[in-house]
Amino acid sequence: MANVPEDSSDRTLEDVFYPADRIPFVEWGEFSGAKPTVVLTGAVALLAFVTGLSNLSQASLALDGPLSAVVGLPLPFVRFGGVLFAFVLGIVTVGLQRRKRLAWRVAAVVLLGLVLLPLATFQPTDIPLLVMTLVTYPLLVRNRHRFDQSLDLSPIQIASLSAIFGVILYGTVGAYGLRGQFLELDSWGDAVYYVVVTIATVGYGDITPMTAEARWFSLSIILFGTGAFTVAVGALIGPAIESRMATAFGVMTASELTLLEDHVVVLGYGDVTASLLEELGDETEVVVVTPDEETVASLQSEDVNLLTGDPTDEDVLRDARVGTASGVVVGSNDDARDVLAVIATKNVNPDIRTVAAATAEKHVEKFRAVGADEVINPRSIGGRLLGQSVLGRGSSEALLDGIETDGDGPEADAPE
Repeated sequence: MANVPEDSSDRTLEDVFYPADRIPFVEWGEFSGAKPTVVLTGAVALLAFVTGLSNLSQASLALDGPLSAVVGLPLPFVRFGGVLFAFVLGIVTVGLQRRKRLAWRVAAVVLLGLVLLPLATFQPTDIPLLVMTLVTYPLLVRNRHRFDQSLDLSPIQIASLSAIFGVILYGTVGAYGLRGQFLELDSWGDAVYYVVVTIATVGYGDITPMTAEARWFSLSIILFGTGAFTVAVGALIGPAIESRMATAFGVMTASELTLLEDHVVVLGYGDVTASLLEELGDETEVVVVTPDEETVASLQSEDVNLLTGDPTDEDVLRDARVGTASGVVVGSNDDARDVLAVIATKNVNPDIRTVAAATAEKHVEKFRAVGADEVINPRSIGGRLLGQSVLGRGSSEALLDGIETDGDGPEADAPE
C-alpha cells in the first residue's frame, strides 16, 4: 500500500464516492419532450376557455392589468378573446399531436397573443392561465424540431378549403356591394356576419334582402356555401374516419405514431419475435412493422403498436418513427428481406442501433456488411446450449449468460 501513488488513491476514492455515471433523480426528458408539450397546450386551451367564460359572465370587465396602461386593447377582444383562442388552440393541439409544423407555428403565435389577456385584466381567475402559458411556451420553443411534419393536404382537401374561402369572399364583397338592397346591412362587418349566418342556414332575419336581385344573390350564397361546406366535411373528416376504422382492425396509421420517442421498432415477425416481445414487456413501447395482415390480426391482443407495411420501404420506416427510436430489431424468417430492411433502416437513421436475427450462419457476415450493429443466430445459440447442457455443464439459464451471440463480442476481445 505504501507504493501506491497518492494521486491514484485519490482517484480511487473519487470513483467510489463521486462516480461519474450518476443516476438522475428525475428523468427530465419525460417532462420536457413533445408529449408534455402537447398535453400542456391542451391544458392552456382548456384554461383559456374557462377564463373566457369568466370574462363573458361579468357584467362589467375592468382592464386593470399592467398592459392596459401601455396598449389599449378593445374590450370586446378581451371579453371574447379567451374563448376564441381556446377553440384555435384546441385545433392546434390536434395538429401538434400529429407533429405538424404549421400547428407549431400557429401555437407559437396564439400563445403569445394569449398572454395579452391576463396582462390586460389581471384578475385572480386569469393568473392560472398566465402561469400555464408561460410554462408551455418555453417547452414549445425547445421542442420545435420535433414538430417537423408537413401538412400534406390532398388536392381535393385543398380545393374544398379554397372553395369555402372563395364563397365567403364572394358573399362578403357582393353583400357589401348590394348593401343598399339589404335591410340593416351597412358595413363590412355586417356583410361578413350575413354571409356566415346564411351559409350556416341559421337566418336570424335581422338582415334581409329587399329586392329580387338581392334575393337571387342570397340564394346563390346558400347553394354555393352549403355545397362547398358539404364537400369540405367529406374531404377533411373522411380520412379521420378511415383512420379510426383501420385502428379498430389492428392497423396503426403514421399520424397515430407521431408522438412515439425512444421506442423499439421490430421489422418483421418471425420465430423469435414472440419471445422478444415478452422480453421487452413494459420496459418500452414497441412498434411491429409487418406486411402480413394475418400476423397483425393475431397480435391485436398484445400491448404493441402495429403498422402494416413493407419493412424494406423507407417511407414505412419513417412512419414507424425510426428517426426517434432507441433501437431496431430485424427479426423475420427471411434473411434476404431482413438484409434489405437493415439497409433501409440505416438510410433513414444511420446512427440507430440495429440488431438482426440471422436464420442461417452463412448470412451473419452479410448482415454485418450492410451495417447491423449486432447479429444473433438463434439456431447456433440453441445448438451450443443443447450440447453443453447434455454434457452436464450447467442449466440452460446459467449457460445462456456466458454464451456469446456470434463469438466476436466485447468479452472475447477484452485483454486478460
